[in-house]
Amino acid sequence: LGSGDIGLIMARRMTLEGAHVQAVCELMPYSNGLVRNIVQCLDDYDIPLKLSHTITFIHGKDRLEGVTVAKVDEKLKVIPGTEEFIPCDTLLLSVGLIPENEITRNAGVVMDNRTNGAIVGEMRQTSMPGVFACGNVVHVHDLVDFVSEEAVLAGKGAAKYIKGDLDTEITFTTTNGDGIGYVVPQQVAMTNVEEKVTFYMRVRQVFKDKVVNAYIGDQLIATKKEKKLLPAEMVNFKIAKDVLAQYPAGEIRFVVEEAK
Repeated sequence: LGSGDIGLIMARRMTLEGAHVQAVCELMPYSNGLVRNIVQCLDDYDIPLKLSHTITFIHGKDRLEGVTVAKVDEKLKVIPGTEEFIPCDTLLLSVGLIPENEITRNAGVVMDNRTNGAIVGEMRQTSMPGVFACGNVVHVHDLVDFVSEEAVLAGKGAAKYIKGDLDTEITFTTTNGDGIGYVVPQQVAMTNVEEKVTFYMRVRQVFKDKVVNAYIGDQLIATKKEKKLLPAEMVNFKIAKDVLAQYPAGEIRFVVEEAK
C-alpha cells in the first residue's frame, strides 16, 4: 500500500527476493514516485499499479490471508461495490515519509508546517544562529542530487557564520500560490547570494503544459515552462541574483499558471 519511491523500490526488491507481488495500491489518482521508478520497478516486472485504490479490510488471524481493496472517489471516499479480495500472506505499508525533526524542535528552531521541516534561508540557515539544515530534515527530496546541492549550501553557510560573514537580514520571503504545495528556502538574505538562488517546490496535483511563474507583488520576475508537473517530482526554479537585485525587498510568490 503506497506508491512513493520507497514503496515502488520495495515492490521490485520483494520480487527479486522471490515474492510474487500481487499489486501496488495507491490512494491518490497518481503515483507519488518518480516516473523512472514506476517503469523500472513495476512495469518491468509486470506489477499492477492500482491508482485511486485503498485497503478496506485485512483478513486473517494468526497469519495474513488476504486484503480487501476498493476504489475511492475524488474525495478519497470508498466507492461501495468496488471491493476486491486479493489473497496474500504479506502486506507492506509505505504510507508516508516525514522528516525526523525532534532535535530541531527541541532546539527551538522555527518550523514550517507545510514541509514539516525547519524554515531556512538561502544558505540553509535556520532561525537559530549557527544551526543549519539540509536534506530530508528540511523537506523530503526525490533526488539525491538536490540533497548534495543543499549540503554544499549549508556547508558554505556554516563557514560564513564561523567567519562572521553571514548576513541574517532577510530581504525576501517566499510563499506558495495556486498549485504549489511549498517553497524552500522560505527566506533570502541577498548579501549572501553569489550568482543565483535555487528554489525547490512541489505541486499539489498533476499538471500538463503549464508554467511556474514567480512574482514580486504584481510583477512577473521569472517563469519556467513545464510539459508535465507531478507532486512526486520536485521542481527546481533558479532566479539570478541580478534579477532579484532589481527589487529592494518583498515576498516572492510562486504559482502554476496557463502557458501563454
